Amino acid sequence: MTKQLQRWTRTITAITAAMGLGLAASACSSASSGAASGNGGDGGHVTISIDCAPPASRVALHKEWQEDVAAFEKQNPNITVDSIYTSPCEVPATFTAMLRAGTEPNVFYTYFTDLDQVLDAGQAADITPYVNTTTVPELHDIVPSAMAAVTAGKTLYGLPTSNYTQGLVINRKLFTEAGLNPNQPPTTWAAVEKDAKAITALGHGIYGYGDYSAGNNGGWHFSSEMDAMGGKMVNVANSGDTAAFDSPQGKAVLQALHTMRFTDHSMSSTQQLEWGALQQQMAAGKLGMYIAAPDDIYQVIVPQDGGNINDYGMGVLPSASGTPAGSLSGGNDYMFAKRDTPAQIRAGIKFVNFEDLTPGKGQFDFTRQKADGEPVGFPEPELFDGAANQQYQKLLNASATIHTSYYSTFLDANETPMGEPPDAQAVYKTLDPVMLSVLTDPNANISQLLSTAASQVNQILANSGS
Repeated sequence: MTKQLQRWTRTITAITAAMGLGLAASACSSASSGAASGNGGDGGHVTISIDCAPPASRVALHKEWQEDVAAFEKQNPNITVDSIYTSPCEVPATFTAMLRAGTEPNVFYTYFTDLDQVLDAGQAADITPYVNTTTVPELHDIVPSAMAAVTAGKTLYGLPTSNYTQGLVINRKLFTEAGLNPNQPPTTWAAVEKDAKAITALGHGIYGYGDYSAGNNGGWHFSSEMDAMGGKMVNVANSGDTAAFDSPQGKAVLQALHTMRFTDHSMSSTQQLEWGALQQQMAAGKLGMYIAAPDDIYQVIVPQDGGNINDYGMGVLPSASGTPAGSLSGGNDYMFAKRDTPAQIRAGIKFVNFEDLTPGKGQFDFTRQKADGEPVGFPEPELFDGAANQQYQKLLNASATIHTSYYSTFLDANETPMGEPPDAQAVYKTLDPVMLSVLTDPNANISQLLSTAASQVNQILANSGS
């Protein structure tokens, strides 16, 4: 599942895609999203359409986007940016229909896991000749996993705009009430179990731990938990990919969840949860821990579900050793329509670089975000390495409005981004029933569940040619 780390609906939009919700995207533009109006030549005027602009309902973000477009157009008087305001940024059915019809904007938003679908539809322009350290100065400091998500072979098809890894979101208020140290989140499954029991003992419908088991989200979380344990979801080989989660690591993850659910009773009896439920429980003060990326807090729990931003923090993903081997990563990017002219591709790259890949500007203008009352200081998006990351961190810390120390154990772990498995959504869907059984059946046969799911995933991978 690709989470959304886009500038304004990171978590919401990406998880919505994995859940397959048929929400209708709203769009407002001065030209059709598929229009290539005012193409012009390299020396003339060029118009580019670009989607995933924040709608007017997101007041501060909408204002900032419009300010950025105005500033960009002033610096580049030969370029007009035709903004398409969409919420969410991508709806799976609408996205697929758009690709089939070839009506995507000149610069269009996708999740990292969309690359194969876009290429199969033949709708992506090869931007390799246009991208270098002149057009994208921070190019070599973009994290490799993010660049890999927009690359096929040696061909570059997009530019990443966000990247994430997951950790353990904790309710610091409940930790304190349970006599636990919120500055030392648990790092092993054994410690998670111990702390979950202590939190559940508070009563009043409070549970220590939560997880998903529906809408592809159960399989998605299982994949992240496997990464932390040092396991694999899929063995990738030239002779054909095969499932790899029927392993000691897979059994250990499921056994830990089963123990908390049926031995400790530190997980709720209400299961088959999809994305959104755990965030609501956290905001209501009824949940102690679950795994997510940081933007679950500042994009969902606080602004949408009414949580107190000072009640939350993050630690690393639980593992056997206390040091996670890695974390499932994902993110978003902009790709370029196959029909784009060279001038439109160059203009689009220039705008994406300005808005999404330059510390201190666009989505990284933290001084402006602070002035607009937005929370600043969360460890996300994890987009840069090297000198660019040092500059990014310096700017972020200078304008921070949150308690950054609440996220220090997550940040200091610097979890290795692992990417998502081939045919991710089909794999996740196959693992949902496994998670559901483990969380609803006290007699669940974990070995048999994993063996059956592995056979099903092997067939999926064989049929897809992975």
